[in-house]
Amino acid sequence: MRAITADRYGGPEVLRLTETADPKIAPDAVLVRVKAAGVNPVDWKIVAGYLDPIMNVHFPLIPGWDMSGVVEAVGLDATEFSVGDEVCGYVRKDEVQHGTFAELVAAPVRTLAKKPSSLDWRQAAGLPLAGLTAHQSLARIGVTRGDTVLVHAAAGGVGSFAVQIAVALGARVIGTASERNHDFLRSLGAEPVVYGEGLAERVRELAPDGITAAVDYVGEDAVEVSRQLLTDRTRVASVVDASVTQRGGHHVWVRPSTADLTDLGRLADSGSLTVNVDHALPLAEAGEAFRLSSEGRTRGKIVLEVA
Repeated sequence: MRAITADRYGGPEVLRLTETADPKIAPDAVLVRVKAAGVNPVDWKIVAGYLDPIMNVHFPLIPGWDMSGVVEAVGLDATEFSVGDEVCGYVRKDEVQHGTFAELVAAPVRTLAKKPSSLDWRQAAGLPLAGLTAHQSLARIGVTRGDTVLVHAAAGGVGSFAVQIAVALGARVIGTASERNHDFLRSLGAEPVVYGEGLAERVRELAPDGITAAVDYVGEDAVEVSRQLLTDRTRVASVVDASVTQRGGHHVWVRPSTADLTDLGRLADSGSLTVNVDHALPLAEAGEAFRLSSEGRTRGKIVLEVA
């Protein structure tokens, strides 16, 4: 099969389109013919070696955790899916080596869900990691109807999902973004504010009584600003700033979950959740996808078209 591989840590320059062996299928896994693969910041961070202290990475490495595709074969005890099923998944395994930037991926059934019928292959590939991150961070702080939620980096891949999920839950959403993304946030149901110095005062103008929950997808001073505005300072979650736990909040590292991914699919098929694909590139241009992701200016998702 064709796959993007790296034989050492480094930047986009270490990525190569190569021919490599088809993956073996464990008893609790299925073989998926990949249609599209989602690109996330964690992918280039792994290739750069930033996650080496906490994850076992093996070379040659095929990056990627997100994908959509069609089940081509099933493992000995993978009864949850059948050949021909259209699926999407956050295919994170215990060891990092055989990722989704490839024509075939062996995916444990616990990482997969049926592809939402309302999404095309590119959109379905962009949903899992970012969608699950948003879903699980909002769940961690118990966001529900009547909440006023501050979403930091609301126009990004994770933030745009968090806005839509929170709105679907019945919450009021205030989202930080640059001015060029304010109309985009309004289209998702959020009230936009410019990030940067003076953010707390701008949020107070919209919510004089403060906010009831906050999710941080950017880092820097987002947690501290949130704490200044929260009526309950424990209701802040960050996927970036691990020190949030020392201040009574929650640090979230997304987990594969068939149930949560299925829930996201229901939201998509009901019209409550859309997946904005900002860039769709051929598999061979994974290096360019990494460059775009590392710039941090993408509105929505970056995906690689595999088949």
